[in-house]
Amino acid sequence: MVKIGITGQAGFIGTHLYNTLSLNKEKYECIPFKDEYFQREETLDAFVKQCDVIVHLAAMNRHNDPDVLYRTNLDLVAKLITSLERTDSRPYVIMSSSLQEERDNLYGRSKREGRELFQKWADRKGAAFTGLIIPNVFGPFGVPYYNSVISTFSHQLMISEEPRIEVDAALKLIYVGDLVKEITDLIDAYADNSVSPEKYSRLPQGAVPVMHRAEYKVTEILAKLKGFHKLYVVAGVIPDLGDYFDLCLFNTFRSYLPDDYFPRPYKRNCDNRGEYVEICRSEGQGQSAYSTTLPKITRGNHFHTRKVERFAVIKGKASIKLRKFGCSSTVEYILDGEQPGYVDMPVWVTHNLTNIGSSELVTLFWINEFYDPSDPDTFFEEV
Repeated sequence: MVKIGITGQAGFIGTHLYNTLSLNKEKYECIPFKDEYFQREETLDAFVKQCDVIVHLAAMNRHNDPDVLYRTNLDLVAKLITSLERTDSRPYVIMSSSLQEERDNLYGRSKREGRELFQKWADRKGAAFTGLIIPNVFGPFGVPYYNSVISTFSHQLMISEEPRIEVDAALKLIYVGDLVKEITDLIDAYADNSVSPEKYSRLPQGAVPVMHRAEYKVTEILAKLKGFHKLYVVAGVIPDLGDYFDLCLFNTFRSYLPDDYFPRPYKRNCDNRGEYVEICRSEGQGQSAYSTTLPKITRGNHFHTRKVERFAVIKGKASIKLRKFGCSSTVEYILDGEQPGYVDMPVWVTHNLTNIGSSELVTLFWINEFYDPSDPDTFFEEV
């Protein structure tokens, strides 16, 4: 088992990395980290001594005073290196740097100089170090106005605020899940070679560029997000998700839906034959199914990392509960077949469905991909 510490664990990338690693507890042990560890030598040393691998993500991305940003980022690197020296620890260190290393700004300089400090430590101690040069990262739950322009635009569209484009730059982009895969691949390479005399032979040393997965101008990204808003938020239609980037962008966009957006009412079309309720329109392909649930029975208690999923109650009364993975607070929606409605399940949110009525519950389901038993993307977790 590899013991992994993540500085900046509570941040955007850190949360996604920590959550992903925690899904495989037989393979990885995550050593808890809090930002305040940097303020006390004892706690930082205790953290460092436990780690086989340290992923250094802690950094300040934005500040009104660039000098504060520059000094803060270098100070974090210096404190971590000092702790490594003080405890004579030689973990495999992976640091997140940025394409902005190439730019003449203080943030880019702080990342480049921090990476160079780690490299000097590794050369001096005979340790392994990889400095990842990362393109623009986006994904669910990023902080608007801080982590990504995609987070900012998505948030603004959800609150009916018109986004503004200051510079229509071409952005090289990577989805946070793909970046996490890049990091876990490095951790796995370390684990596979840790018992070998040449244990670092397969580890990339020094500065390592992470290839972007897509490149779009800011205007093009905003146009896609506005399209999602018009289709999904206004009309309730699932967009075409056949393109992988669009799937990642959509999962990011919908993570900014306010809690009170759901449940959404359906239109009931009634005549002397009965009633007709259109459940779901999709511009792409998907899978629909239904279940019957006896009173007081609960289904679910699992979450997905990529699937788009809709629950629609058409008969009976149900409680649908959701909890974001790694958080304690829950959201509950009550749905009744007397007024059919639906709730969509965000990625990384565990959910369940309980029949709280006295009769049989009928629920329809739509999923954006066909069920694959070899890759179900279903992780069991009690709400």
